[in-house]
Amino acid sequence: MSSDFVKVCALSELEDDTPRRVELDSTPISIVRTEGEVFAIYDICSHANVSLSEGEVEDCQIECWLHGSSFDLRTGKPSGLPATRPVPVYPVKIEGDDVLVSLTQES
Repeated sequence: MSSDFVKVCALSELEDDTPRRVELDSTPISIVRTEGEVFAIYDICSHANVSLSEGEVEDCQIECWLHGSSFDLRTGKPSGLPATRPVPVYPVKIEGDDVLVSLTQES
């Protein structure tokens, strides 16, 4: 995987607590602005093959809309069943109004 950061969107395009799906090198990623930070998390639930970016964000967690599993945006770890496996999270940098993500996994 590349360690280079790539622009995925503008910070001004992100609404608080509203996930945005992007693809980086064919990898689906959910970009989330919440609690004054921006996070990048793999967009596919580890329990069911559905997009996390279609779920709700609350308390720095993103919830899978299908079965209700939530994942910590900082670590990718699930906080409740039925998911038991974490999903990858990726480093984010903000440069001006640019949101940049690297596919180098943090976890």
